[in-house]
Amino acid sequence: ICQNSPIAQSKIINMSDERIVKRYIKNKLTHAIVFGGLEPLLSPTDAIRLIHCFRQKTEDDIIIYTGYNENEIQIMPYLTQYKNIIIKFGRYIPDQTPHFDEVLGVKLASDNQIAKRIS
Repeated sequence: ICQNSPIAQSKIINMSDERIVKRYIKNKLTHAIVFGGLEPLLSPTDAIRLIHCFRQKTEDDIIIYTGYNENEIQIMPYLTQYKNIIIKFGRYIPDQTPHFDEVLGVKLASDNQIAKRIS
């Protein structure tokens, strides 16, 4: 169950890593990039490639919203090589009490979800 399920029905937009980073850098309002919606770590190679490209231009925070638990993420050793990575762990569980997460500074939808700065 995913609270972002409608995103799966959205039109696919293909964009190069370089173009994503360039758009981020040009936006003066942004201070972090977020990998979220559906499951960004289903394509771990793509995630690492974008993070690598992003790190060549800025050390701003990278926040990854994943439904996986920490022990389920096989690319964790690769992620910890990069600075300023925050991961929100835990699957969405309906009808849970939202709670405020100190690391992200936002409410998370399920009690089992937690964010951690891994680097």
